[in-house]
Amino acid sequence: MTVGSVAAAGWPWLRTACLAAGSALLADGLALMAMGLFNMGVTVPAALGLALCLIGWQWHWVQAWLDRAHWRTLLWRALWMLLLVWLVSVGLFWNALAGQVRGFEGAAVSASPQAIVVLGSGTPDGQPSPALRARLDKARELAALHPKAWVVVSGGVDFGETLSEGQVMGDYLRAQGMPAERILQEERSTSTELNLRYSLPLLQEKGLGLDTPVVVVTSDFHTVRAQRIARKIGFTHSIAAPAPTPLYLRYNAWLREYFATASSWVLGEL
Repeated sequence: MTVGSVAAAGWPWLRTACLAAGSALLADGLALMAMGLFNMGVTVPAALGLALCLIGWQWHWVQAWLDRAHWRTLLWRALWMLLLVWLVSVGLFWNALAGQVRGFEGAAVSASPQAIVVLGSGTPDGQPSPALRARLDKARELAALHPKAWVVVSGGVDFGETLSEGQVMGDYLRAQGMPAERILQEERSTSTELNLRYSLPLLQEKGLGLDTPVVVVTSDFHTVRAQRIARKIGFTHSIAAPAPTPLYLRYNAWLREYFATASSWVLGEL
């Protein structure tokens, strides 16, 4: 009996596992895509889910293909090993990130900022996305604790939108009762780095600068990278404050951050 035939003999549980995991991943990806979310945290699980579904569906064909040449079996094993190594690396990244997020939560509460900078996110149909709403609500909590701190909302115009993220964010905070004169709006930025760079002149107009104690409010998964970018720009007394990510996209968002962090290291942004 060949290696492929041995694998085929134990196929029921493995085939079922491929179909179950693949269906869950594919359904999750398609649901988020239907909501207009297209990023690595969504497309990679969807693609992996599709591959697992195809493997499970054509299991006997796959085993027959493996039986035809020994190198195919070696390649098959290598691919599964690479997938396992990648999953372990994702798990280690998430564990490290979660630990740092917990540290930021305590530091943000105990900080005494002169400014609270809220980083932009999606604004579909001119309204804050659930993730952005969580950031704004976190900023409101901190603003109540530190009534003398300026609140900077930062973000440019989304693709296909006419209102800037800064405008939408400012409107939301004003609607929630925050005094308009306390809110500073930055409406040009298109990235985390530009959020912070373009917010600086607004702070300088109020007599603040890079050495000012600042709390940077963003989603929990984004805190580590945001903190490093802030320090690289020159904010010497910045601390990131994590806002919770909605449960339905939490793991996708944290996976997206895995790829974003890797990309930032490659590009020298951190």
